[in-house]
Amino acid sequence: MKLIKAIAAATALTLVSLSAVASDYKAGDLSLSHAWTRATPPKAKAGGGFVEIVNNGSETDRLIAASSDVAGKTEIHEMAVTDGVMKMRKLDNGIEIPAGETVKLQPGGLHIMFMGLNQSFEEGTSVPVILTFEKAGDVGIELSVAKMGAKSMDHGHMNKDGGDQSNMDHSKN
Repeated sequence: MKLIKAIAAATALTLVSLSAVASDYKAGDLSLSHAWTRATPPKAKAGGGFVEIVNNGSETDRLIAASSDVAGKTEIHEMAVTDGVMKMRKLDNGIEIPAGETVKLQPGGLHIMFMGLNQSFEEGTSVPVILTFEKAGDVGIELSVAKMGAKSMDHGHMNKDGGDQSNMDHSKN
């Protein structure tokens, strides 16, 4: 009986581990990966979300909306420096995802903006988000919460094949 319980526990742990590293998502011709956000202070009012989107199709698509129950408002934003001043603005027309190209939502650029947070984002947890694309439709993703102030997703985790990604070059695409 102890052996059966041990096997059941090991199986459950393996399934949980696999689901934690299975961070790639599909929506039509789009592949989404490296979905993450930063931990926020307890009374923070806002947070940002980041993801890499690859369009494997032959037609341009467009990210037109984002939604999440973690905030009063969730929008698609751009941060850019104009005349030496950092400005952030909502992108009313969304973000074009050209055919055969990769678009990265990342700190200091294109991103998902959570405003009026209902709770803080805690490191080691995840934040559910629904992204809406013009052609590919809705896709639910989970943003892994990295440490407060992180500049990129922690790449020291294991990939789906069980290999360590910490030495991979993620600058290509």
